[in-house]
Amino acid sequence: MNVYDFKATNMRGEEVSLDQYEGKTLLIVNTASKCGLTPQFSGLQELYDKFKDQNFEILGFPSNQFANQDPGSNEEISEFCQLNYGVSFPMFEKINVNGTDAHPLFKYLSEQAPGILGSKAIKWNFTKFLISPDGTPVKRYSPQTTPDKIEDDIRKQL
Repeated sequence: MNVYDFKATNMRGEEVSLDQYEGKTLLIVNTASKCGLTPQFSGLQELYDKFKDQNFEILGFPSNQFANQDPGSNEEISEFCQLNYGVSFPMFEKINVNGTDAHPLFKYLSEQAPGILGSKAIKWNFTKFLISPDGTPVKRYSPQTTPDKIEDDIRKQL
């Protein structure tokens, strides 16, 4: 099993099989529009612009599970990301990342790349998962790890 075995619904309500990203290095991020870390969208977009032509994708998954920091509709979230941060990487519909209702992809990522001290729970918005081109989770990054700090690890996967 790898990330290519999962499906997710994009912001337009279309089901997307993640196998369309097979062979690419991925950075999968749970996002929020009203979080102190929301400015990380700028750094994520910079990473995307730098590496998108080298088989790299960022997949954004909004979540409202942490302090109600993404309460808007999918349309509002999408518009916010584009207008405020110029986000052009794929964004998916709002999901849960923890608990019994967590999206299966995030259940898998949490199991395969646990956090500090082996914790599987995602602690906050902007937790990031680096995925190798074969679909295997390589590393989990804390919400406080800014996108620029991940650049060297991305280069190693490309």
